[in-house]
Amino acid sequence: MEYQRFLLDKVSQGQKRSPVILLVGARQSGKSFVMKAAAKEQHIPYRTFDNLPTLVSAKNDPVGFIRTLQKPVILDEVQRVPELFLPMKEDIDQNRIAGRYMLTGSANPLVVPHLADSLAGRMLLYELYPLSQGEILGRKEGFLEQAFSLEPSFKASHFTKTHLIEKISRGGNPELQGLENYAERSEWADSYLSLILQKDIQDLAQIEGISQLPNLLLALSSQVGSLLDYGNLAKDSGIPMTTLRRYFQLLHSLFIIHTLPSWSKNLKKRMVKSPKVFFVDTVILLQLLNLNEERLLESPKILGRAAENFVLLELLKQSTWHPRKINLFQFHTDSHQEVDILLEHESGKIIGIEVKTSETVGIEDFKHFRVMKETVGDSFLRGIVLYAGHQILPFGPDLWALPISSLWDTPEKS
Repeated sequence: MEYQRFLLDKVSQGQKRSPVILLVGARQSGKSFVMKAAAKEQHIPYRTFDNLPTLVSAKNDPVGFIRTLQKPVILDEVQRVPELFLPMKEDIDQNRIAGRYMLTGSANPLVVPHLADSLAGRMLLYELYPLSQGEILGRKEGFLEQAFSLEPSFKASHFTKTHLIEKISRGGNPELQGLENYAERSEWADSYLSLILQKDIQDLAQIEGISQLPNLLLALSSQVGSLLDYGNLAKDSGIPMTTLRRYFQLLHSLFIIHTLPSWSKNLKKRMVKSPKVFFVDTVILLQLLNLNEERLLESPKILGRAAENFVLLELLKQSTWHPRKINLFQFHTDSHQEVDILLEHESGKIIGIEVKTSETVGIEDFKHFRVMKETVGDSFLRGIVLYAGHQILPFGPDLWALPISSLWDTPEKS
């Protein structure tokens, strides 16, 4: 089944402005589909470096490969051939034509040798996450638009904790949507992780001790939603600290994990404070924890962290196609008072998001919003508790309890 990807409009617009478009994201998240859809009316040729003859040809003669390509062109998994970036730059400088190269990659370009330097000022970068709930359902979400409105409008629902667990267990990868049981999803997750560990990591870095990476993944799964602590990770995984930091960066660069930075008024402090760690698909998280839907329901603490991971991903996905820039952070004070997610609009307005897996909510669930409001001052717009119930409940000025389903049941304004 093909799904409408809401980032497509931005990619199509970028294609008209920049000689190079680079779309990055996790393997099998739909990058090739988006690029082909953006170029559909132009019948642009498509080449993938997962094809061995194409890969060998490009590596052996990168200058000749670029020279003989029909342009414009889509080049898939371009991180596998960093040798192409310099001849690509020379071609662009001679032919500064919008949409000349449409590239996809399963690795962050900052870790691909020479890419950032070679194509600086010539490239627009977009990040594609797995499917959002709105993309799965076929309706574009309007949660962020409503959340930052002066008079927001949300919908009640029949959402329950059972529905939440079902969505966490299915994740967002397009191939997972057709798999109806835990055994099939578990088999898919095993194969997916094997592909990453045995192929993609070797493409980026020839490393020793690759057998230790599963230990790091397991250690990370037990710390999801927690502040990153390299010392604990090294202890839990049995990997030396210097090696662990490199392995962690590889997993981050391959879009297996995502780090959520800490918000601070001081921009420099944002860089040094510990981030929180999450997985880019909750199916991978549950696979590492060896949890099916029944065991997840019986593990309330893990369910809470998995739900926070799920909500964060939905907000990240929506932020990529939202017309205004919205940055996501976590809020954590030195006295250990925290709010799960902080949304910062380009206007400076701030919203706090707390995630609860209970089907009821009380005033105590809003206590840390007071600290957030005191810290951010007039920038504070409202605090929202997303919970596993179905009612929309006010809890005072600018404080709301909303069903988690509001994330995708709130339509765009017409």
